[in-house]
Amino acid sequence: MQPPNKDTNYQKLIENIGDAYQNSKKKATSAINTQMLEAYWEIGKYIIEFEQDGNLKAEYGKTLLENLSKDLSLCYGSGFSRSNLTYMRLMYNKYPICETLSHKLN
Repeated sequence: MQPPNKDTNYQKLIENIGDAYQNSKKKATSAINTQMLEAYWEIGKYIIEFEQDGNLKAEYGKTLLENLSKDLSLCYGSGFSRSNLTYMRLMYNKYPICETLSHKLN
């Protein structure tokens, strides 16, 4: 959307402000995405560590992700479906060192 026709200096001002705004929006979105991926990695880590610490009994192990999904969704809202938790767990398995994941993102 173009502002009403003004002199070229004013047009350049509008363009510069728009560019600064758009660039900042892109950087903010990227930072948020990176932060969320790091949070998902950490959640996967907690799940794996819980499992490996011998906290799983045979019957409880089958329902761990279902129980986590239900309880986390009640506390924090959407985003904690069983499948999302499975992907978070898989992310930690694939990248057991967070720096490796961060390097892949950059």
